[in-house]
Amino acid sequence: MTRLSIVHRTAYKYNRRVTLSYNEARMTPLTDPQQVVLESSLKVSPTQAAVSSYRDYWGTRVTAFDMQMPHDHLEVLSTTTVEVHRVERVALDGEVVGWDVLADGETLNQFSDWLPQSQLSAPGEEVLGIIPGVVEGRNPHEAALAIFEWMRGEMTYMKGTTGVTTNAEEAWQHRQGVCQDLAHLAIGALRSCGIPARYVSGYIHPNSSAPIGETVAGQSHAWLEWWDGEWRSWDPTNHKPAGDHHVTVARGRDYRDVPPLKGILSGGGGSALTVTVEITRLA
Repeated sequence: MTRLSIVHRTAYKYNRRVTLSYNEARMTPLTDPQQVVLESSLKVSPTQAAVSSYRDYWGTRVTAFDMQMPHDHLEVLSTTTVEVHRVERVALDGEVVGWDVLADGETLNQFSDWLPQSQLSAPGEEVLGIIPGVVEGRNPHEAALAIFEWMRGEMTYMKGTTGVTTNAEEAWQHRQGVCQDLAHLAIGALRSCGIPARYVSGYIHPNSSAPIGETVAGQSHAWLEWWDGEWRSWDPTNHKPAGDHHVTVARGRDYRDVPPLKGILSGGGGSALTVTVEITRLA
């Protein structure tokens, strides 16, 4: 079990005044069987913003806010304390379903959100030609692990070559990308052979050896979950399952379902963006 305090600040300084804006923030972690949110708050500046909240189709906690008055800056400050007790169970033979179950109509219907390729997960013809050879002769669980190992040998984590609109095929052409690109490519490869897979966004404490009470520069992060009889996690950036230092905020088909902050505005003339994430291990 790990207890973490997370402070996520996003600030825009506009070149010219914005006359109005409509926004959605997905920055509040989920409470689920693997983690419990003990306390959370989300503050918006300017404080005149009209704020409401709801859960979207995917179950993510969304804070919606609009500002219908001139403003020259926007700041969203999310503060959360969460207790994570993530346990990655060993896959036993009786728990792993076969390809026949994955192809069954009931399974296809149950996981219909997580099987079709999305705009960002489609890996392209070259990868689609490679994956059958990677998974040949393996059950779905072994196939997923083989895909992750194949990716480890082909892809490099590298900042600066991709953006939030980069899809899996483009990342593959570069043979590099950041966490969301690696997640998209792995998801696309899994879906291409009929394994349900979903995109996970959240936070990661980057230093497992940091003492209790020490605040470190944390990171927004992305990984994936796949289903082979039960949902399992994998972090392709760090080549391992998600652990107690991973905090889940949202799940979706790809990044477009889970951006931390999105909106539309009138005016502004450009902006300067500042994002910080601070994480402190409390226990």
